[in-house]
Amino acid sequence: MSTIDPVTFSVVWGGLLSAASEMGSTLLRTAYSMTVREGSDFSTGVFDAEGNMIAQGDYSPGHLGSMAYTVRNMLSWYPADSLRPGDAVICNDPSIGSGHLPDIFMVTPVFHDETLIGYAVNIAHHIDVGGSAPGSEEVVGVSETCQEGIRLLPVLLYRGGEPVPEILRIIEGNVRIKDVLGDLHAQYAANLTGVARMQSLARQYGPAMLAECMAEIIARSRDAMVEAIAALPQGTYHFEDVLDDVGPETDPVPFKLALSVEDGRIVCDWEGTGPQRAAGINAYMQYTRSYCIAAIKAVTLPRAAQNFGIISCIEIRAPEGCYVNPRPGAASGARAVNANRIYEVVMGALAQIVPDRVIAASSGFTNPKISGTLSPHTGKPFLAWMTAIGGVGAHRHRDGQEATTSPTNGTNTPVEVQEMNAPVFVRRMELVPDTAGAGQFRGGMAMRKDVELLAETGLVTNLGDRNVTAPYGLEGGQAGALAGTILNPGPAERRLHSKGTLALRKGDVISMRTAGAGGFGDPARRQPAAVLRDVRHGLVSAGAAREIYKVVLTKDHAGIDEGATEALRAETAQIAG
Repeated sequence: MSTIDPVTFSVVWGGLLSAASEMGSTLLRTAYSMTVREGSDFSTGVFDAEGNMIAQGDYSPGHLGSMAYTVRNMLSWYPADSLRPGDAVICNDPSIGSGHLPDIFMVTPVFHDETLIGYAVNIAHHIDVGGSAPGSEEVVGVSETCQEGIRLLPVLLYRGGEPVPEILRIIEGNVRIKDVLGDLHAQYAANLTGVARMQSLARQYGPAMLAECMAEIIARSRDAMVEAIAALPQGTYHFEDVLDDVGPETDPVPFKLALSVEDGRIVCDWEGTGPQRAAGINAYMQYTRSYCIAAIKAVTLPRAAQNFGIISCIEIRAPEGCYVNPRPGAASGARAVNANRIYEVVMGALAQIVPDRVIAASSGFTNPKISGTLSPHTGKPFLAWMTAIGGVGAHRHRDGQEATTSPTNGTNTPVEVQEMNAPVFVRRMELVPDTAGAGQFRGGMAMRKDVELLAETGLVTNLGDRNVTAPYGLEGGQAGALAGTILNPGPAERRLHSKGTLALRKGDVISMRTAGAGGFGDPARRQPAAVLRDVRHGLVSAGAAREIYKVVLTKDHAGIDEGATEALRAETAQIAG
């Protein structure tokens, strides 16, 4: 039985959560690149002196799930007695960190007087870390980590509050865009915010009480997770899906999962998943673990703050050398495409256990990088981090949201920011009618984004999926529409592969189309009023309303022909029966 005063415990826990959140606000407001500042591709957390994650900001699951293990790995290189106030250790090794080189972790020790009381930690996705293609996320033509950019094993970037100039020079010499240096300094500023907030708690309650509260947070969280798992039916549940391919003329990648609910824990076993590929897209175990944890937590303790107590109840297994656990050295720059597939395969298994808590497959995103060596606006190299984010899969009780990332928790970068930072012009950005997976509750719509190159020459490094295998629906809900990338849409348009790099000329237009998200339940059971609303908003055509949803509209499409709708639905039910 804990002897900690309940008020003290509540204030400390809230203070630690606030510290992690405020770290994120600092990073967001001081970052240089659009990936961090606008795309919110970063995460923050605070840890105890033993390297256990205690609290996290509400940011990317791909970072947070790996953070709990990465910090311990990094501290094996820099033990506690080797660190001093103001130090900061960085690392982006894929097998240690979150699975690809653009994500750089930073760990800063927190001291109260001479006592180590914890660590402030963040990770940010950097817009470029070198390698074979701008943006460091090329899929085609790379097979090893060393081809993808600068690889940093754990190393001190700040010593005693001062940057280590030699390390910064090495990084500067290996990246195309100097915003990376500004983002590294922003990461340090964010960690200093976490340091200050943890020190304030130690001054107020004493380091011993702070440590006791942190241990209690982990214990209570673990107990809550064990209790939530105990409420699930025990057994093993299977699900599988595929990634389209790993580049032109390559085979699909099968994802196979056996999810077991056991006494006090959940085990995700990826035996049977395809082998690692000679392409820059493999998912390292840290990344696989992250999105397994994200899906499981979403259906067990969705409102609880995540920490090591919750994570410790989830075990991830995968044979070494498979696609979701490649051997060290495997290329992985574009591994973000796998986030949706990992999460959705786990969700598919969980749908057999708790169908009321899961969602159908989401649209995912397309994330090409448009780059060049000479911007007509600045005379400098440019790199436009383009994204188009589709909708969320439907739930048993509601439609999927539009233009919302799931599960990666990123954002659609504003058009104005992209046009201001690179010689591009966004011609169209819109939802695409009739692309959502139909259902009693429909999925989110596909997003279309057309971007014109204004520079004389450039490159597009494409990164997407779901061009071949659509996002699945659940319980009779239909799959969403397929994704695609079109060069110069129109009579002479050319369909591009979802992965790879292509040369561009001035005036070329890249049209990105995400997939539609999956639906939930029989479309013929959707409320006619909801179908009419979608038609009025331009999301569903009158033809689809009749053919798919079995709703007959009046001739002016202003209302519902209730008699004809009732008859059509009765006829459909009779045929199905």
